[in-house]
Amino acid sequence: MKVVYRRGEQSRLKEFLMRYTPVALALSLLAAVTGSMGQARTGDPIDPRAQALLQDGRSALARGEVEHATDSLEAALAIDPANAGILITLGQAARAAGLQGKAIHYYRDVLDREPNNLAAIAGEGEALAEKGALEKAKASLTRLQGICGRGCEETAALEAALGKAQVQAAQQARLDAQKQAQAATGEAKEVAADTSGEAIKTDAIKAEPPVKSN
Repeated sequence: MKVVYRRGEQSRLKEFLMRYTPVALALSLLAAVTGSMGQARTGDPIDPRAQALLQDGRSALARGEVEHATDSLEAALAIDPANAGILITLGQAARAAGLQGKAIHYYRDVLDREPNNLAAIAGEGEALAEKGALEKAKASLTRLQGICGRGCEETAALEAALGKAQVQAAQQARLDAQKQAQAATGEAKEVAADTSGEAIKTDAIKAEPPVKSN
C-alpha cells in the first residue's frame, strides 16, 4: 500500500528526520563501539600467511611442541605485528615454556590497544598467578568479572588458575615451615651435642690424677 503525505505532513516529516536521524545514528554507533569495547574477544589475522602460521602454532602448542609453536607464532607476528590473536597465543606458548614474565609482556601489548580484551586480561591474570603474584591476579579477576561477569569462560579459566596457585602457595608455605622447624631442631641438637662434649671433656680433666713432682 502506497502512503501519500500532504505537503504539510511531508515538511514535518522531513524536519523530524533531519533533527533526530543524526542523533539516532550516533547513539547506535556509540552502542556498537561500547559493546565491542565491553566484551572484546580475539579475532584471527586477516593475512592468510599469518593465519596459516597461527594455526600451525596453535596445533604445535596443543601437541606440547612449545619451541615449534613459538617459531611459527613469531613468524606470524612478523607478518601481522599488531594482531591480538597471535600475541595472546605467544603468551600461552611463553607460559608453557615457564616464561611467565615474557607472557605478561605479550598480554599487556594487547591490552595497550584493547583494554577490555577478555583473553588478554585472563591470560595476564593466569601468568601472574603462576608467578605467585596472587594479589595482582585477583585484581585481574575482579576486572574480568566486572566486564563479562562470573559466567564467561575467561573468568572461569582465571578462577581455576588462581585457585590452583593458591593451593600451591599454601603447600609451599607448609614445606618452608617444616624445613625451618627441621633446621631449628638440627641447630638445637648441634648445640646440645657441643655442650655435652664440653661437659665430658671437663669431667675427664677433673678425673685425671694430679702429676707428682720429683
